[in-house]
Amino acid sequence: MRGGILTREFPHRDERFQSHTALQITKMKQIVEKARQAYATGKTRSLDFRFQQLQALKRMMTDKEADIKAALKADLNKSECSAYSYEIMGMLGEINLALDKLHQWTAPQHVTKNLMTLTDEVYINYEPLGLVLIIGAWNYPLVVLLQPLVGAIAAGNAVVLKPSEVSENTAKLLEQIIPQYLDKELYPVINGGVAETTELLQQRFDHIFYTGNTHVGKIIMSAASKFLTPVTLELGGKSPCYIDKNCDIDIASRRITWGKFINCGQTCIAPDYILCDKSIQGQVVKKIKETLKEFYGDDVKQSPDYERIINKRHFKRLLGLMEGANVAHGGEHDEATCYIAPTVLTDVKPESMVMQEEIFGPLLPIVSVGNVEEAIQFINQREKPLALYVFSKDKKVIKKMISETSSGGVTANDVIMHFTVTELPFGGVGHSGMGSYHGKHTFDTFSHKRSCLIKSLAMEGVNKLRYPPNSPKKVEWAKFLLMNQVNKKKLSLLLLPLIGIVAAVIMKKYRWELAGRWLQLVLAFQKLRFKQD
Repeated sequence: MRGGILTREFPHRDERFQSHTALQITKMKQIVEKARQAYATGKTRSLDFRFQQLQALKRMMTDKEADIKAALKADLNKSECSAYSYEIMGMLGEINLALDKLHQWTAPQHVTKNLMTLTDEVYINYEPLGLVLIIGAWNYPLVVLLQPLVGAIAAGNAVVLKPSEVSENTAKLLEQIIPQYLDKELYPVINGGVAETTELLQQRFDHIFYTGNTHVGKIIMSAASKFLTPVTLELGGKSPCYIDKNCDIDIASRRITWGKFINCGQTCIAPDYILCDKSIQGQVVKKIKETLKEFYGDDVKQSPDYERIINKRHFKRLLGLMEGANVAHGGEHDEATCYIAPTVLTDVKPESMVMQEEIFGPLLPIVSVGNVEEAIQFINQREKPLALYVFSKDKKVIKKMISETSSGGVTANDVIMHFTVTELPFGGVGHSGMGSYHGKHTFDTFSHKRSCLIKSLAMEGVNKLRYPPNSPKKVEWAKFLLMNQVNKKKLSLLLLPLIGIVAAVIMKKYRWELAGRWLQLVLAFQKLRFKQD
């Protein structure tokens, strides 16, 4: 769920975030360097330390719950229930999962061997990347910044946190409270605007994680290339929502209404526009109207559950997108409070202004298509979105939509809910981003998977196969040994003939008593093999 940081794209900024001096820039460099030095001590490699920091972060979420809710109210008019449901609860769930699974995630992952490495220890070791930078977004200013932090801590990294300056109150609160709970040197918070972010991107990091818009994503990727720094870019795009005539229109419209208008439409995976047959457009609009009344009452502006546009710049941008559009419902607005009512636009042309950029607000255009093939063609002619939604009773239609399009994620017969499943990687593709996170996927994003092989110094004779001088016979043996993966069943089948040969040699050369014992061993091994099969 993304918002964006202020750059050249955002010319109207709060002047309080503009004040910066050479002294402040120097101080910021010192903070970054101090974090790198703290990481170099090896403190974060201790699992006990990681547990301690995660538990402290959990305490912070509980202790400062009231302050967090107040900051979110001031920034986005989020009610206490919305703040808890969409920000705090998600954070607590992510922390609890990391605490529960940390030992499992960090354990060496043993892999399948070939015959040449049969007696060796072969595994993947998860190690931290080092010092990482996480840049947050303003639309969900708490969870979008701190959810990646959970995985970064779990993986053993030092982290520089850069909240979005647009959600000013939440940014200031995080700068104040995080040092009260987490290690001050390893997890510093740096606030500020363009100058601070630009300077941060001049520093060397081992990974950069950014949530925001595509324009800024390109700037970050360009800055990261200087040091060959890997990046995770959680961007956005116009997430389409196809409604098939063969579905329950009432349920589809209800679920779309919820997903589109939570947080006043300022959600990166909100349905950006609807694709449907013109014959059902009126029914869709009618049901959305009824649902809005049910959700927010007769006067949406007075509802405690309806948020506001983040600032006047975005407010004016959204009004501009509505120019010339056919407003079927809503359209009311108040610049003084940055209020725009939930708005439905019908008979929208593909070339209209509202279809040229991600809306990121409470405007829902409906574009007419004749069938699923036309919808797929419409989607594929545009950049790959962060999410795609399809409503249909026909599973063939759903499977067709999934197989013939590309998007960061898909939810069928609902919206947004794939975001809530921590086992699913959340991220974009193409212009909607790169990399993913949530649950273990966040841990993996901030970990280096190090290949490890530990071989004994014994049995040197076996290695003659790979030493010069070479011969066709050696190559044939190498093909057999290297191109065959080893599993328990295959191993038992290979060893049984070998055991039989050894038993025959023993019977011939040594006493029958020893041979009898060897035969017992063979029978026991064979019995074990059958149990495994």
